[in-house]
Amino acid sequence: MKHNPLFFLLLIILLIFLFMMDLTTGSVDISLTDLWTLCFNNDLPEAKILFKFRLPKALAAIYTGIALSVAGLQMQTVFRNPLADPYVLGVSSGAGLGVALFTMSISSLAIIDPLRNLGTYFAAFAGAALVLALVMTVSLRVRDLMSVLILGVMFGSGISAIISILQYFGTSAEVKTYVLWTMGSLASVSSDKLWLMTGALTVGLALAVYSIKPLNAILLGETCAKSMGVNLVRSRNIIFLSTGLLTGTATAFCGPIGFIGIAVPHLARMLFQQANHRILIPATMLTGACIMLLCDIISQSIVKDLTLPINSITALLGIPVIIFVIAAYNRKQLF
Repeated sequence: MKHNPLFFLLLIILLIFLFMMDLTTGSVDISLTDLWTLCFNNDLPEAKILFKFRLPKALAAIYTGIALSVAGLQMQTVFRNPLADPYVLGVSSGAGLGVALFTMSISSLAIIDPLRNLGTYFAAFAGAALVLALVMTVSLRVRDLMSVLILGVMFGSGISAIISILQYFGTSAEVKTYVLWTMGSLASVSSDKLWLMTGALTVGLALAVYSIKPLNAILLGETCAKSMGVNLVRSRNIIFLSTGLLTGTATAFCGPIGFIGIAVPHLARMLFQQANHRILIPATMLTGACIMLLCDIISQSIVKDLTLPINSITALLGIPVIIFVIAAYNRKQLF
């Protein structure tokens, strides 16, 4: 407990350093000293690259890392499962269905690229919102939490089957567009769309902070939570809404990014040795933001003048953490 302020300070310093490094990483060389100069010389070509492309992408990395990490933490706590992730409710599959339907229908329409990108965002968010509404409706009628989990998985599997059918009948260009979206991209968030992403994620994070007390009570078991006066059905729906907003928004703007939501909460627990969500939520937010920035830097550094899919990098970093968690779970109970 006494080391928590030091760990928070170190994470903040690391976040600032990785943020600055992400701004300097790319096909055009911009040094750390150049960043200060470009802030006061907006007419330089490098300034346009910095403020129009790299700054929104770096902020998107921070927002996405925070959103998926907090959503994963909430799902692991609610389902008391160390391998639960933000996509366990099927929200990401709903976003994928929205994008698939939109992608397969625009080939016959003359839509300019800005409107096409905006349509992709709204189609993904609409699909995610639809699945979230279904899950929350079911959770009001079904008391057993495992039944909600199973239904969420089934929703995701059914939607994936529909997407496969759409791909089967789609053209090669449509299928390629959809597959590229599934690889994830932080660069797709432009500066004029960033405020939409920020607004939705702020609401989701506010609900997560509001749910800190119920999350701590749920860790003690349903019986103990009820004895503490926690309305489990109401609390679950608020947590599901928060997770849906965080996951749906991140997926809509950046595509489905895996392993962050499952790995980062465990890294925060191991670092802070805490189960209290008053500590874990801010710790998870900072850790998730740092990990996503690191993944973005790596994705641009492996191959010169080429950015690798962000999903590939998060998988390579996340899989060792998950293997460690499974091994640790066999030795002792994590929850």
